[in-house]
Amino acid sequence: MSGMMGIYYLDGRSVDKQDLEKMVNTLAHRGPDGADIWHDGNLGFGHRMLWTTPESLLEKLPLVNQTGDLVITSDARIDNREELLSILQINDCPVEKITDTQLILAAYQKWGELCSEHLLGDFAFAIWDRKKETLFCARDHFGVKPFYYYHQPNQEFIFASEIKALLCLPHVPRRLNEVRIGDYLALMMEDQNITTYKNILRLPPAHSMVVSQSGIQQWSYWSLNPEHEIHLADNEAYAQEFRQIFTEAVKCRLRTAFPMISQLSGGLDSSAVTCVARNLLAEVGKSPLHTISSIFDKVTECDERPFINAVLEQGGFIPHYIHGDEFGPLSNLDSIFQYEDEALLGPSHFYPWMIYRAAKELGMRISLDGFDGDTTVSHGIARLTELGRQGKWKTLIQEAKAIAAHHNVSPYVVFRSHGLPYLQDLVKKWQWIEFVKAVQLIHKHFGVSRKLLIIYHGIKPLWEQIRLFWRGQHRQKISPASSLPKTPLVNRNFAKRIRLDERIQTLDPPQEAPLTLRQEHWRSLTQGILAYTLEQMDQYAAMFSLEVRHPFMDKRLVEFCLALPSEQKLYQGWGRMIMRRALEGILPESIQWRGGKADLSPNFNNGLLNRDRQILDQVMSQKIKHLEKYINLDFLQTAYQRILSADNQASNDDWMTLWQAVILALWLDFKGLAP
Repeated sequence: MSGMMGIYYLDGRSVDKQDLEKMVNTLAHRGPDGADIWHDGNLGFGHRMLWTTPESLLEKLPLVNQTGDLVITSDARIDNREELLSILQINDCPVEKITDTQLILAAYQKWGELCSEHLLGDFAFAIWDRKKETLFCARDHFGVKPFYYYHQPNQEFIFASEIKALLCLPHVPRRLNEVRIGDYLALMMEDQNITTYKNILRLPPAHSMVVSQSGIQQWSYWSLNPEHEIHLADNEAYAQEFRQIFTEAVKCRLRTAFPMISQLSGGLDSSAVTCVARNLLAEVGKSPLHTISSIFDKVTECDERPFINAVLEQGGFIPHYIHGDEFGPLSNLDSIFQYEDEALLGPSHFYPWMIYRAAKELGMRISLDGFDGDTTVSHGIARLTELGRQGKWKTLIQEAKAIAAHHNVSPYVVFRSHGLPYLQDLVKKWQWIEFVKAVQLIHKHFGVSRKLLIIYHGIKPLWEQIRLFWRGQHRQKISPASSLPKTPLVNRNFAKRIRLDERIQTLDPPQEAPLTLRQEHWRSLTQGILAYTLEQMDQYAAMFSLEVRHPFMDKRLVEFCLALPSEQKLYQGWGRMIMRRALEGILPESIQWRGGKADLSPNFNNGLLNRDRQILDQVMSQKIKHLEKYINLDFLQTAYQRILSADNQASNDDWMTLWQAVILALWLDFKGLAP
């Protein structure tokens, strides 16, 4: 994790060295190990250096090639070094002295604007090509490394690792983008271009961009293929392949010149990363591995120490702890908002802040994270939907029962959500024999009345189909209002003004259930919230000059997991089945076969209502009224009163509504952007 920035005046003005120095100083927290600038006429680059890899100790950025034709600044860690070194044949320097940025530059010299397709790792970079008079920029596959820019056609293009480095320049306007506020309040973060500031944009993940006097060209250099499927000989072959790819995803993120720490929550994902990393370090004599975990002495239902200890008891670790119930979600926000450039979305934001602060105090520079293994490997629950559509009722019922047993819920509740809707499909297709067989199976296994099943899932859908036919409405037209998810927190006049409903229709994933598990898996991996979350995690780490590495965000691992057959994701009620099989003997058995993990919402609720109650009441009584143009205050106050009521009738939606409004009010107030 370093910091990069640059200015390109398209109108020919000369870059002011002091402007570059302002940007470099603004991002001092991203790189305490060095700072430098390069400028020539109407173009200039800056860089803040954080040493993490052995090669970075030798790195000096911005970097100019030997002929002076190319200049690069970057925030990058390249993971396929051996492959690139073999192809690029950089012979004028020992391999151990070739930096990742040199590899990127050499890749550009060989493949030009297609070079991003050959890179693996986490990266954001910009290359000035003097001969072409173009600025080439690229960002990694999932957006681990951020890239923000401000562009005025025919005038200027300015970029940086953080928005604040753009806003420190007086000619970059600091104006609120109300469209982004609407997206935030609607929990719809699918737009991967815009930010909370007008005219400040993001280069989307897996995108390259060329900036020149004639404008900007931007394109996607990679995308996930939802049609590809892998077929291997048996379960062991799948497990072996997963183990190999996952181990490599962890291994390439262990390249460091400093001690590293692994975040260990006790869940399947963080434990998998931690155990594999420990084994790999031990193989080369670099153990033990530092770990850091959140523990809860007061809100004990959130405590995961039995599972954390199951990992630690294997040996090879130096454990560290933070107390997750000592702070509330509104604590330390003044410190956080100095660095976070956009409003916080997730209510668990204070855990990484506490963890990264502790890691910094321990002298760490690199942190391993099991972030979003759920999405990468997939719990596979949509396999039930797939089985229902395929009419495989026996298998669907078996899986529903197994899931219920692992998670201590009612089997029929599981089946009702994922199986019953597809009875109606049989009726619509006039497959009455299959319909009757399915009804018999449901009655046999769950004791549900056959009469009610036939009435509500057979006769009523059939009657509706006949009614539509006689009306001549073979296709029912759905109005935009009825097809949209409800956004009751948003002020309706504001929603109309920014055309929020149209944005949701255009950008939000379709509400109908996917036809297959792979479709559902693909949707989850391509949602805009993924990059948004990674960007915020990057800024949390940057506060403490840390680089966070995410093995589950490895392109090779994601492609492999998406292409797996459904039964490798959900089998006998176990989600992420392939991962459980693959890590046999590596994970403690108690974690390998965990059904779920602790719900941290009691600690959030307790923190908001007790530890942070004074801040909460102050916001709700004084600051929230300033958001009337954006928020439906009556709806918010009703949710707030339900939360405060003694009968404990508040829903999860009530808590999220309150969190969104309060955090937005505090962020806008801190940034001086409140209406």
